[in-house]
Amino acid sequence: MKFRAYREHGADECDRYTEVMVRLLLAAALAAAALGQQPCSPTPAYGLCEIRVEMPAGTAAQHPKPYLTAEVHAEFRSPKAKTFLMPGFWDGGRQFVIRFSPDEVGEWTYRITANFGDFSGTTHTFTANASESPGFIKPANLHHWQYTESLKAHLWMGDTCYRCASMDAVLFDKYAAARAAQKFTHVRLLVLSGEKTAFPDGESPDPAYFRELDRRVVALNQKGILADLILGNDNNRLAGLFPDWQARERYLRFLVAHYSAMNVTWQVVQEFEEYKDSKPFAREIGLALKKLDPYGHPRSSHAVTTSSSLAGDAWMNYITYQSSDDNLGAIEHLMYPGPQVNAEFGYEDSGAGKALPHHVDAETFRKRLWNATMNGQYPTYGNTGVYGGKFAPDAKYLDSPGTTYMTAWFNIMSRTRWWDLEPHFNVDGCRALALPGVEYLIYIEKPGPIDVPVEKHSYDVYWIDPATGVAAKEKKDWKGDDYIGEPPDKTHDWILHLSRDGKKEGMLKSYRFEAWGWDDLPPNQLQVIEVNPDKLPYDIEGLPPEITVEQPVNYTIKLKRETRGTRQMRYLLTGEIVRDGLGMRVLASGPSGSFKVPASILRQASGVVSIRIYGLNALGKLYQMDRVVPVKR
Repeated sequence: MKFRAYREHGADECDRYTEVMVRLLLAAALAAAALGQQPCSPTPAYGLCEIRVEMPAGTAAQHPKPYLTAEVHAEFRSPKAKTFLMPGFWDGGRQFVIRFSPDEVGEWTYRITANFGDFSGTTHTFTANASESPGFIKPANLHHWQYTESLKAHLWMGDTCYRCASMDAVLFDKYAAARAAQKFTHVRLLVLSGEKTAFPDGESPDPAYFRELDRRVVALNQKGILADLILGNDNNRLAGLFPDWQARERYLRFLVAHYSAMNVTWQVVQEFEEYKDSKPFAREIGLALKKLDPYGHPRSSHAVTTSSSLAGDAWMNYITYQSSDDNLGAIEHLMYPGPQVNAEFGYEDSGAGKALPHHVDAETFRKRLWNATMNGQYPTYGNTGVYGGKFAPDAKYLDSPGTTYMTAWFNIMSRTRWWDLEPHFNVDGCRALALPGVEYLIYIEKPGPIDVPVEKHSYDVYWIDPATGVAAKEKKDWKGDDYIGEPPDKTHDWILHLSRDGKKEGMLKSYRFEAWGWDDLPPNQLQVIEVNPDKLPYDIEGLPPEITVEQPVNYTIKLKRETRGTRQMRYLLTGEIVRDGLGMRVLASGPSGSFKVPASILRQASGVVSIRIYGLNALGKLYQMDRVVPVKR
């Protein structure tokens, strides 16, 4: 299915919509204060509506642990006869809350049902008023994001704050204000940043913990920031906290009831590969989210490297990465539809210190940021003094060089039609994104001569400092079909923006926004991957007749012939034991090195590992070679 609109999105519009959302959410918060007297009436479209239900005192004895046994739902019917089945959540004592966000203007009806009390099935009504809310977000334009109502593109720029749910309230408020001022549009946080606090007895939640998390998610939304909710911690901890499916499903209903009416995305767990039966476990949760969340908020999972191995399970609609490997990012961008978000290409050491290899200095962070962008990925930031890893978050690290680089990134991307940009190939001395014939955004990490073939037109030429976002326009337009030049100096990395400003201005009036993504294109249909052995320009050496898990295997990839395309090659090696169903893992990248087949993907004593060697040439052509090798413990 394709969706077409004829409107355009710019930075000023983004600011205007942020202001609208603030007004709407403030109005919703005021309405929520009077819920007991006049539930949900009136509510602006995409505002928050809450209905409180009290368990009768005579029934309470039958439910000594209401979270475990009591259930309440409301079925909402829209003016256009769409229905939403919303679960309610236990809010302490005998109190339950049903939270909803109307996505149509007009009169809504709803009917409450529960396994306690006398609910006769009578219907109630409330009115949703018109608003200028852009709605929630969804995948669009193959690798990008769109708002559900405004038909505007959404620019994802995230931050990492694992302890946002549990950090000191004053610090959180400072954090949220700082990130909003720095133009962040997403914050990634752990729902269970304090597992023992959130579920003190291991069975039932602490309502006070989740009320405060509610407040913080609303506070982020009020500032125009979406909350990327990671539902479970790493190292199999969600499975340890909820060891059976009944407990996990109850937890998911509880979270959907709390947060699906807010502006959120779902990330199943932190580093899904660390879970026992990782792929089936993630699929179980992802499919349940898809079923329970009537708004269809974006779904993915955090990963050790990439969540792409979950792509075939019919629940995930965007990919997350934890990798600065440009071989991985560039190759997978050509393999999978749906937006791709790099959540950890590196954390900036903002002065708090380094605890892990991917904690890097500010300049390295900036270069990784722009290389991830050239891969076609949306970035998520983090710094060691705030994100909540080994070091306790501290407000003094909120303003760091990395945040300046992120704000500059936002401003630079806002100059472009970012929702139309895709990686541009056949370039030398640089990397590029392009909407061919309209604009080219070119990153030059190591200043020197560059060669960028373009469609022949006259272009406005801007040289931009990625550290500040300051752009200098050349006095004369450039016309041609092959831009050859050098940056203004060699003291730092540069961005070159070739833009047909007049053309882009005309496109503001009428253009097609192709709103299709994961559900419309199956994986591996972005280009026809060459698999014919006779046409593969490379071969692999060093694979043994049998592999032992966790033992290093040295390999070398050799070119069989040299062409203009093979002047630049990227390689990616993946492995999967298909029989065991635990998904693909990235083994290695580059033309030579070593890899290990992880024991976590082999269920039995032995099996067969399918090793796939991808090659990407300078012209953007993708190749695939397969090798099958016995594997044992």
